[in-house]
Amino acid sequence: MEDHEDNVSIPEFSNLLHTDPNLKKYENDFRRRYELLKKQIFLLEEAEGGFDQFTRSYRSFGVQRLPDSSLFFKEWAPAAEALFLTGEFNGWDKFSHPYSKKEFGKWELILPPKSDNSPAVDHNTKLKVVVHTKDGERLYRISPWAKYVTREEKSVIYDWVHWDPPQPYVHIHPRPKKPKSLRIYEAHVGIGSPEPKIASYTNFTHNVLPRIKDLGYNCIQLMAIMEHAYYASFGYQITSFFAASSRYGTPDELKELIDVAHSMGIVVLLDVVHSHASKNTEDGLNAFDGTDSCFFHSPPRGEHTLWDSRLFNYASWEVLRFLLSNLRWWMEEYRFDGFRFDGITSMLYHHHGIGTGFSGDYSEYFGLQVDEESLVYLMLSNHILHSLYPDCVTIAEDVSGMPALCRRVEEGGLGFDYRLAMAIPDKWIQILKELKDEEWDMGNIVFTLTNRRYGEKCIAYAESHDQALVGDKTLAFWLMDKEMYTNMSALVPMSPIIDRGMQLHKMIRLLTHGLGGEGYLNFMGNEFGHPEWLDFPREGNNQSYHYARRQFNLVDMDHLRYCQLYAFDRDMNRTEDKYGWLAAQPAYVSAKHEGDKVIVFDRANVLFIFNFHPSKSFQDYRVGVEAPGKYKIKLDSDEVQYGGHGRLDHNTDFFTEPQPFNGRSNSMLVYIPCRTAIVLANEEIDYCY
Repeated sequence: MEDHEDNVSIPEFSNLLHTDPNLKKYENDFRRRYELLKKQIFLLEEAEGGFDQFTRSYRSFGVQRLPDSSLFFKEWAPAAEALFLTGEFNGWDKFSHPYSKKEFGKWELILPPKSDNSPAVDHNTKLKVVVHTKDGERLYRISPWAKYVTREEKSVIYDWVHWDPPQPYVHIHPRPKKPKSLRIYEAHVGIGSPEPKIASYTNFTHNVLPRIKDLGYNCIQLMAIMEHAYYASFGYQITSFFAASSRYGTPDELKELIDVAHSMGIVVLLDVVHSHASKNTEDGLNAFDGTDSCFFHSPPRGEHTLWDSRLFNYASWEVLRFLLSNLRWWMEEYRFDGFRFDGITSMLYHHHGIGTGFSGDYSEYFGLQVDEESLVYLMLSNHILHSLYPDCVTIAEDVSGMPALCRRVEEGGLGFDYRLAMAIPDKWIQILKELKDEEWDMGNIVFTLTNRRYGEKCIAYAESHDQALVGDKTLAFWLMDKEMYTNMSALVPMSPIIDRGMQLHKMIRLLTHGLGGEGYLNFMGNEFGHPEWLDFPREGNNQSYHYARRQFNLVDMDHLRYCQLYAFDRDMNRTEDKYGWLAAQPAYVSAKHEGDKVIVFDRANVLFIFNFHPSKSFQDYRVGVEAPGKYKIKLDSDEVQYGGHGRLDHNTDFFTEPQPFNGRSNSMLVYIPCRTAIVLANEEIDYCY
């Protein structure tokens, strides 16, 4: 690009306008954003030889072993007066190994090998950067590019540990292809065991991965992997961006976890936090060179008042180098298959979403409140990731509903593959908190589940990981509460509360799965109605791990009803895998009957029927369907094995009649018991999708 005049054209902008003509009014905003992106790509070509080189900066910054076993150290500390390296290798001498100052705030140091030609710093030994400030302070810092940091049991501060194993882990299995239907199991390694302790990567590989595979999920979203000093932050206050958390094990054990997942055909996404960073200085990025800027904006712009954390300066060349290389590092070194970007709303707006409600009015998404520096960073991230890795999956966590978030960059969008449908879990909790069963509004439920931007894919989920945390409740706990302690035995008849809870738990999840999006997400343990809540060890609970675990052992006890919810979740995913409704066009809702409490829709030539009525069953209930033919039941929430009452005969054939009904060309008569959901498929259709 020679120059960047105002009439820059977005190659496929007409596609976006065809989908949503209302965006025409904001064409100049889209053009400006796209021009800023093209300018950034152009500058990367000019200054760094392109984004491929630029995003591999983890190969030159931090510490690198050269072919002759010399060690090359490099940091960016623009405000520092001097930099020194200290560590176990030099007896913690603070002055013996100075870095030399280079241009643009860079510092470099080469350590020749020892006399036996081994590197001067041994694998698994501690290092620190000593930063001398212009004010005469001496600061001890961890390299921002540190690949491994650990914490001594009695210590508060993390240590930088040189990670250079003699036999590093080598991945064996190729990445699986990008799934057409994304069924995500959101997981936290540390709570992945019934034992009251921090569980390990190895435990996850051997004990949790087989369950995820059995359940029919084809994607894992791993939380709390990037190193965070405070365990109870749920992994959202990052201190070391290139380090996989050592509290669960070594980098090689995480690599093995991902490799084994790949062998099972499961893709693995990293929950990446580029929206903010921990305020920690001694073991975080904050004030690395002694100033309150460096990687961040100076306060107040550089501080998030609600999260008490620091906010990146996405206009800074070296911050772009750091963050974009960070994405590349996780893709290349650990072979993740993509990312769930956390806290996007905070990035997109100068107000960070604090004290702001989003009504959906388009004026909220354009204009001065939008932080175009971070917006263009997200466009650039998606452009680079999808250029280098065509099968990469990126998911945005945005509560605002920013238009074109999940449209391709070439169309003027931000380039994400999916957005989280964050209104859905909120709606289910609101219903369970505020309404009696007979007050449930079928139309409002359907509206919430289908209210998404056409042409932008959504991940639907019935409950979020935040709802599992202490102070809130999971769906199962909202439904059954303290009766889960005493009445979950399968050896005795269900109490009314357990009966209601079991049936609605299944129906809510299936309705969300079938109607709510183009992908589905479940937080670990919720598939079987995990009781109680999640509470990480902290001062307020005497550092207890009692609630910081997932009790998978409950599923293995046949005499408890948890295995029935587990079986339904498994068969729901397996049924989707066979018929592919998530990969299909949005559903056609043919009935939302308030009096009967019935919802009927078809999607991917599969018919979904829900009877939410607490007591009324319906004989010979007419339902509309598009494709004619013979239908059979493929999933039935009322089956005894799922904790149902077994009221439906699965040998029944349902034949359509050429009688149009509720906007569909054909119809048929079915029996739908109360609080039951059924999925019927057409026996005369080949469902290869």
